[in-house]
Amino acid sequence: MNERHLEKFPGDSELAARISSYELAARMQLSVPEVTDLSTEPNSILKEYGADDPGNPLKASFAKNCILARRLLEKGVRFVQLFNGAYQTGGEGVSNWDGHKKIVDQYSKHGPVLDQPCAALLKDMKRRGLLDDTLVVWTTEFGRMPTFQKGASGRDHNPDGFTTWMMGAGVKAPFTYGASDEFSYKAVENITTVYDFHATILHLLGLNHEQLTFYHNGFERRLTDVHGHVIHDILT
Repeated sequence: MNERHLEKFPGDSELAARISSYELAARMQLSVPEVTDLSTEPNSILKEYGADDPGNPLKASFAKNCILARRLLEKGVRFVQLFNGAYQTGGEGVSNWDGHKKIVDQYSKHGPVLDQPCAALLKDMKRRGLLDDTLVVWTTEFGRMPTFQKGASGRDHNPDGFTTWMMGAGVKAPFTYGASDEFSYKAVENITTVYDFHATILHLLGLNHEQLTFYHNGFERRLTDVHGHVIHDILT
């Protein structure tokens, strides 16, 4: 049906690309169906990740995603994303990190969902040697203000001071870089930008951020725009 539809619009490259992407997704699903079958995992692994926790179904669900991430890496998948904390995973106030209104209530519920599965994933990856050639990036788009938001018991966005971390291939450990002021409001030491962060990740992936471009609206654009420098001080 897709091919017949494409015959009516032979010059539509976006339609052809969409068909190709669906076919690729289908081939991936058909070629490695066993990767999502967690029944082959020993009970000790399920327990280590918290995937068998009947008292916290949100944690058990996220734990299974963490196990799946490890299995994908073992199969040679080159890029894996794990998402944690969204309204879709349990409703407002239950599993969302966006603590504008009730930060203590939300974080106290969501912390246990994140803690054990992530710790187990990192330990498991190290034990299996996966960290030798895998970069782990733990990040978000901004931090939180050190003060309460007006009229609420939550905190507003803070783009001027927050923490991200990397682990695994090519990164010094243990090592910290940069610091905020005494009020935890703004970065004041070794200030880096999101562009620097992206440039460093691309460098560790073997890509030169100054040469990698994509065509958009008539221009060749960089993922780091016209900014960004690799943070060599954090690299091995």
